[in-house]
Amino acid sequence: MSEASAASRPVRTTDVVRRRNLARVLRLVHERGPMPRSALTRETGLNRSTVAALVGELVDLGLVVEGDAPPATGVGRPSATVSASAQVVALGIVPEIDAVTLAVIGLDGTEHERRTVRTTSVSTPGEALAIATDLVAAATDQQRDAGRRVVGIAVSVPGIVRVGDGVVRYAPHLAWRDEAFAAPLAERTGLPVRAANDANLGVTAEFLYGAGRGATDVVYVNGGASGIGGGIITGGRPLAGAAGYAGELGHTFVAANGIRCHCGAVGCLETEASQAALLDAAGLGIDEADRLGDVLADGPAPALAAVVDRQVTALAVAIRNVVHTVNPDVVVLGGFLGTLLRHVGTRLEDAVRAQTMTAMGEDLRIVPAELVGSVLFRGAAELAFASVLADPTAG
Repeated sequence: MSEASAASRPVRTTDVVRRRNLARVLRLVHERGPMPRSALTRETGLNRSTVAALVGELVDLGLVVEGDAPPATGVGRPSATVSASAQVVALGIVPEIDAVTLAVIGLDGTEHERRTVRTTSVSTPGEALAIATDLVAAATDQQRDAGRRVVGIAVSVPGIVRVGDGVVRYAPHLAWRDEAFAAPLAERTGLPVRAANDANLGVTAEFLYGAGRGATDVVYVNGGASGIGGGIITGGRPLAGAAGYAGELGHTFVAANGIRCHCGAVGCLETEASQAALLDAAGLGIDEADRLGDVLADGPAPALAAVVDRQVTALAVAIRNVVHTVNPDVVVLGGFLGTLLRHVGTRLEDAVRAQTMTAMGEDLRIVPAELVGSVLFRGAAELAFASVLADPTAG
């Protein structure tokens, strides 16, 4: 080995360690919120001067800000509070059967703005791409005028997505099959774009910031106009599967004499429990979905109550299946499923426990999503921020 090679190795090693520690500090304040430097020192196990240097570099990179120290409550000098910057933002895009929506999310979790384009019919991939491109152009102009830096875009798709290249393999309710979306959007906008299944992004958001916070094993089941999807965190890590398609809980078998699903099977959860059936029984249109909770709270008519009963039965079977498969701490229900849970109270949990092995169900919690209307955008933002969080010095 030459002297030059030997001399260069410590420099490279030191640089790798520095970048790794920068990422640790940034991720802590991003996921946990503002923290005093003293808390960062405890959490990282690094010394105070190293943490101070790392924070200073992150400030120079524009990724964190330091605020005034909190009032002293004991001996010693209080340390400044470090927060992720609201001025570094990601764009989350959600295409649905009746709209395309974009939200701007700061690295600190702030939602700066939201823009929606309503459609009178289900958009083709080309139409959704054109709408998304216009939304990104308007949003990036607005954010740059406000002095913010846009680092990336992520698309939350109600369907199966090949996460490696963002190709939508199958989004049944959108009628998209094997459609590239991330790559052409990146070409049009000049920004890095990633795409993933909506429920897989939703479980990340609820795990980090919502009803799953503090748990290690979380199942998220979301119900919306585009059907039912699921995402799973096990041992604190996303369950992706061989090709990234894991979590299709909407196609869990729940009824032997059920309705034939678009996937070809009979008795899938999303055919036996659907937002459309509930809205129809409640006399509501798809644009009135946010009123479903109020109608249920007023005391549902017999026809609506019967639909609720059938859907609770189907949902209990699906949750039993996933409890026996992955043994979660908590099952989080989003969208209309969360509305249903709020209406029926403990009835759903009782139904699950009645058909679940005692040891696996005794500590289980079934709770509504906390992030509600922001969950898919927060999850998309996490995907868009991934490269910055992995290496704050990149880009």
